[in-house]
Amino acid sequence: MNVKKLADLDVAGKRVFIRADLNVPQDEAGNIVEDTRIRASLPSIRYCLERSATVMVTSHLGRPTEGECRAEDTLAPIAVRLGELLGKPVRLIRDWVEGGFEVRAGEVVLLENCRCNKGEKKDNEELAKKMAALCDIYVNDAFGTAHRAEATTHGIARFAPVACAGMLMGAEIDALTKATENPARPLVAIVGGAKVSTKLTILKTLAEKVDQLIVGGGIANTFLLASGKRIGESLAEPELVKEAQAIMDMMKARGAEVPLPVDVVVADEVSALARANRIPVDEVGPHDRILDVGPKSSAKLADIIAHAGTIVWNGPVGVFEHNQFAGGTKMMASAIAHSEAFCIAGGGDTLAAIAKFHIAQDIGYISTGGGAFLEFLEGKKLPAIAALEARFND
Repeated sequence: MNVKKLADLDVAGKRVFIRADLNVPQDEAGNIVEDTRIRASLPSIRYCLERSATVMVTSHLGRPTEGECRAEDTLAPIAVRLGELLGKPVRLIRDWVEGGFEVRAGEVVLLENCRCNKGEKKDNEELAKKMAALCDIYVNDAFGTAHRAEATTHGIARFAPVACAGMLMGAEIDALTKATENPARPLVAIVGGAKVSTKLTILKTLAEKVDQLIVGGGIANTFLLASGKRIGESLAEPELVKEAQAIMDMMKARGAEVPLPVDVVVADEVSALARANRIPVDEVGPHDRILDVGPKSSAKLADIIAHAGTIVWNGPVGVFEHNQFAGGTKMMASAIAHSEAFCIAGGGDTLAAIAKFHIAQDIGYISTGGGAFLEFLEGKKLPAIAALEARFND
């Protein structure tokens, strides 16, 4: 993908508009409880500040009603935290679309929640043009919203004098391209989660590309059903058994594989107090719930990962939040951490597993996008990236 990158541009003395993803979790009092996304936005902001650019940053936060900005919608707490991390005050500018505010060279201001502006979500052209008029250079550094065509992610990129990818967006594009366009083989995909239906498109897309497709969670249970196994009262989607079988047939025809569990961990309920039993997959009882893969299956998955050239990871293989059902995901995480393969990981549950098992430093690239990460892997054109590509030769 050809997009202009911030690091290749001369921003000195320029007005730079950065669309970041600062949509961080807050408690009921509005306090930030986790600031990873704010920290991830710092390299682009610092790059511009160090070159005496005039820096304007905006982001969405939560799901405000367009045309309103209630107390819970404000970026005020984000401005405070951003200022602490940058070591300089960050002013919050309200009602900024029409301009009329001053920003000095080497200063950064935060423009109030962009989704409070009427027309933002519908990518209103008039709104986008007004935003574009505020800057000399538009920087999209919000990969997490790249799959949505909105005024600050898509429209403004069409009308700003220059449109480029920020440090974070550029790194995301490079990592995803490396993992999908010409990956080192074998290419192993790990797709976990509750439902096949939510990841059916990505499973089909990956089945055409990967050498091994590891499925976990409720998705694996549906595949077990398709292979003729009994799964008791486990979470599954019987109506998608034919789809699962088709995916396995597609893989087999290519000489690839969907390795299914040979042993599992079962219980009669999903809770921290549930008693976990390790049994062969053929011994699952009518009231059992499969909540993890067993040690033999874990060892098999670890061996597949150990021989991989590239790993794409989205989702755990068990209910890892409870320690007695975390063994499979833990062993898989450890195998990924020790693998020589390039691994790109994304998705909320995946990031939680990475944090729980302390392997972040051993992952090649951790994506900040959930939906955008999946849609990229599905081969979909992400509107925000397409807009940057269209401006490459300008």
